[in-house]
Amino acid sequence: MKLIEFVTANWMLILMALTSGGMLAWPMLRGAGGGTLTAQGAVQLINRERAVLVDVREPEEFATGHMIGAKNVPLNLLDEKLASTVKNKNVPLLLVCATGARAQRAVATAKKLGYEQAQAVAGGLKAWKEANLPVEKA
Repeated sequence: MKLIEFVTANWMLILMALTSGGMLAWPMLRGAGGGTLTAQGAVQLINRERAVLVDVREPEEFATGHMIGAKNVPLNLLDEKLASTVKNKNVPLLLVCATGARAQRAVATAKKLGYEQAQAVAGGLKAWKEANLPVEKA
C-alpha cells in the first residue's frame, strides 16, 4: 500500500527520472550515429597501429582536400576496389567522408569484405579540420 501512495504522491518526479534516464541511454541505443572514433582517436590508430585511411568521397571532393595519406575509393566502388587498395585485412581501416554518413555505410561494406577492424571517423573531414589536423590537396 505504501508503494502506491508514494507513486501517486511523486508521479511527476518518477516521470522526470525515467525521462532523463531514457535521454541518457538514447545515444547508446541508436549507435551514436556517424561513428564513434574521434579525429584524435584516428590519429592514435594511425601512429600506433599503422591504420589505413580510406576516403570514400567522390574523386572531385577528394581533390579539394583530404587527410594526409588517405587513399580515395569512392563508396560506390568500395566492393570492387577496396581489396586491391588495402591488401592487409588485419590492419585497422579508417573510413572517412565529408561528415561521417557515407563512411558509416562503408564500414558495413568493409566488414562484409573481411576488414574486421573497419571504423568510421566520426564527423568525417569536417571534424578532422575542426580538430586542426592536417589536410592536403590532390
